Amino acid sequence: MNSNRLPAILIGLAVLLVLIYSSVFVVNEREQAIVVRFGEIQDVKRAPGIYFKLPFAFMDADRVQYVEDRALRFDLDNIRVQVRGGAFYEVDAFVVYSITDPRLFRETVSGDRDSAESRLRTRLDAALRRVYGLRNFDAALSNERSSMMQEVRTDLTAAAETLGLAIRDVRIRRTDLTQEVSQQTFQRMKAERLAEAELIRARGNEQGQRRRAIADRQVVEFVSEAQRDAEILRGQGDAERNKIFGEAFQRDPAFFEFYRTMRAYVAALADNGTTLVLSPDSEFFRFFNSSAGQALAPIQTPVPRAPPAAPAAPAN
Repeated sequence: MNSNRLPAILIGLAVLLVLIYSSVFVVNEREQAIVVRFGEIQDVKRAPGIYFKLPFAFMDADRVQYVEDRALRFDLDNIRVQVRGGAFYEVDAFVVYSITDPRLFRETVSGDRDSAESRLRTRLDAALRRVYGLRNFDAALSNERSSMMQEVRTDLTAAAETLGLAIRDVRIRRTDLTQEVSQQTFQRMKAERLAEAELIRARGNEQGQRRRAIADRQVVEFVSEAQRDAEILRGQGDAERNKIFGEAFQRDPAFFEFYRTMRAYVAALADNGTTLVLSPDSEFFRFFNSSAGQALAPIQTPVPRAPPAAPAAPAN
């Protein structure tokens, strides 16, 4: 009898375990749970723990939909925006958000995160275009960048609240020129730098020519002054020499004449190859004859004497 009840007891325990398992759900610290019964939201569990619901999810009975309870992020890259002045730029941005109203999130987008992010992307694109369109390009590179991100966040906040979301942060990661504008800007900057280099080169050449002209003028002035001083000193030296010669001539005219002649000899005979064709009686050689400058008497040839006569023999 007892052996016949054992299968029934085991079956009953199995059914009970299945009922308990299908009636229990767990919510961890990173999730929120939405309990839906026949398509209607019955409850939202936001605190971590173990909860119960009606067993089995057939016929749209109690079902549990989990949504994130942490900061979420999505990126929007290569947004083409036009700034004030007509130029186009590419912007990369990202948004950090969280699900703050799971009930509204379920009602608006059926708890689908991709659908919610798609709506936010559309709104973020429009907000970035509006904010950039009111400013110049350099605004995103200045202290105004933070105020631009705040404006974008304000625009997104209203749209996010209608989805049960809260915007935690909006950041602009990159602001760059488009390929066409970048090439045009590069060519313009290149032309500006070349023109600037040419201007600097021209100024350098002008300054170089000016300094060379100044240096040439100073060289001419220095050389002229040096030549003038040299001529003055040479004139003074000649005057002093003439004065000394004059005084020497007055003191001893004969010696002065002798000195001048010796100087003439030195000048004339300094070169070994010098050949002078002059008469020995020339005035130029008068000091070769005597120190007094007078001609010497001609040298007489001595007459040979007769040998002495032999002594006479004595007479016998």
